[in-house]
Amino acid sequence: MAVKKFEHVGIQVKDIETSKKFYQEVVGLELLSEMTHTNGTMKLAFLGLDGSVIVELIEGYNPNLPTEGKVHHVAFTVEGIEQEKERIQSLGVPLVWEEITALPNGAKYLFFLGPDGEWIEFYEPAK
Repeated sequence: MAVKKFEHVGIQVKDIETSKKFYQEVVGLELLSEMTHTNGTMKLAFLGLDGSVIVELIEGYNPNLPTEGKVHHVAFTVEGIEQEKERIQSLGVPLVWEEITALPNGAKYLFFLGPDGEWIEFYEPAK
């Protein structure tokens, strides 16, 4: 058996409504579906692009959100990373580092924080 595609990244969140709004308005994902888990306590939301899930938000799995239980970061490809930086800063979103990092191959990236301190990367491939 071989991996066929990237499925999604699961991110534990404190408040699913706050996180859904953030991932839609700041990151630009579409809310594809949401549900209460079969255990009756966890809330799930699936967000992505063009009908494909990228992120699963999970509220209620562990209300203490230990650092070791969070995903380190999730990355999204963007165009015009400089404009994206300006846009997210205008929304009051905190950056991990102030500068966009340029890699030797010409790719660029920027890290910013989600509502629960999760790291999100915008990545612009080399041209």
